[in-house]
Amino acid sequence: MTEKPANLDDLLCFAVHSAAHAIQRANKPLMEKLGLTYPQYLVMVVLWSEDNQTVGSIGDRLFLESSTLTPLLKRLQAAGLVQRVRDTTDERQVRIQLTEQGRALAEKAKQTPEWYRHTFCEKSDEAKALRDSITRLRDSLVQKQD
Repeated sequence: MTEKPANLDDLLCFAVHSAAHAIQRANKPLMEKLGLTYPQYLVMVVLWSEDNQTVGSIGDRLFLESSTLTPLLKRLQAAGLVQRVRDTTDERQVRIQLTEQGRALAEKAKQTPEWYRHTFCEKSDEAKALRDSITRLRDSLVQKQD
């Protein structure tokens, strides 16, 4: 007996992947208002919650390698939103600090995207349950890789 080839619509990984892309497209108007790409926005969210972090700690939080993160940080620095500074206690470490412009952008970023309000406003419990389920899946997969 031979197995049938995979059906795209049956693949959990494709459902998550395509949903992530749809969310990024839906977030595009907000990202354009902020002048950020979605990955840059994620870096800024990490820094808005805790400023003056090392490149490594930001990468750990976002599940990104430094080779992916460094060009993002350089573009954010060129835009005047962050500064990259050598750690005074360990010169091998680079710390990322928000500039005044970067801190000011946090206020503008507090807008809830229209798609989110339309989809989940009345169903915040559903949104939290979905997020929690996806986070458990991610954590389980990461744990198995360690």
